[in-house]
Amino acid sequence: MKKLKIAVQKSGRLHDESLKLLKDCGIFIDNGKDQLKASASNFPLEVLFLRNSDIPQYVEDGIADIAIIGENILVEKPKKVKVIQKLGFSKCRVSLAVPKEINYSGTQYFQGKKIATSYPNTVSKYLKSKGITADIHEISGSVEIAPNIGLADGICDIVSSGSTLFKNGLKEVETFLKSEAVLISSSKLESDISTILNKVVFRIQSVLEAKNTKYILMNVPNEKIEEVSKVLPVLKSPTIMPLEMQGWSSLHTVIKENAFWEVIDKLKEAGAEGILVIPIEKMVI
Repeated sequence: MKKLKIAVQKSGRLHDESLKLLKDCGIFIDNGKDQLKASASNFPLEVLFLRNSDIPQYVEDGIADIAIIGENILVEKPKKVKVIQKLGFSKCRVSLAVPKEINYSGTQYFQGKKIATSYPNTVSKYLKSKGITADIHEISGSVEIAPNIGLADGICDIVSSGSTLFKNGLKEVETFLKSEAVLISSSKLESDISTILNKVVFRIQSVLEAKNTKYILMNVPNEKIEEVSKVLPVLKSPTIMPLEMQGWSSLHTVIKENAFWEVIDKLKEAGAEGILVIPIEKMVI
């Protein structure tokens, strides 16, 4: 039986989260230390552990059928691949930063300046859109040290929390690209491989939907059920079960997590009590 080949980062911030996503999808990988290829024990899938920057090319060439990669890499090195699904983890941004003591007044600061970066194409395209010409120095890793050793006047790099910039005496001044992990695929998939891919995508979507959704239960006086139900931004009508206590019912429903905090006070005002929020492991729509 043919196997779907997925490329993931050999090491780094995407590696662990990619394998965790597969595990959450019920796909278990038999991989040992320093292995560059491993197979799933319970699913027709093979994992290729590759250098992050090489992954898009492997997918374009059809060596890997699909891959998990950061959007920022696709912007820096555009390839003929399809983005199938945003995955919601490894979120970061691509930003310009300068030494903290600089009185920054706008992007014109970078006119004629030296910028150190691992993303020369991305930053060049951005600066061109602003009508700015700068001297781009491409370096790999430890970009933040460049201004401190006189190599550059500023940097362009990926930023998550900003703590690394702060520790190196830098401040973020321009954010021009937001990125997260995405699932991409080759355009050269055979029909039987596409069938396996569809199963994987279905599992991933079920996992992602569950992460953004909560199951909630609450006790509601019977005369308040209609009022409480109107408050809930539910996927479907809530389930109502009578309680042993006369005149009360238990209302069960599913809502988006970000909506819960917007309606919690309204639920209490409408008469809901004993509100319980439960995480959902998988959710099939």
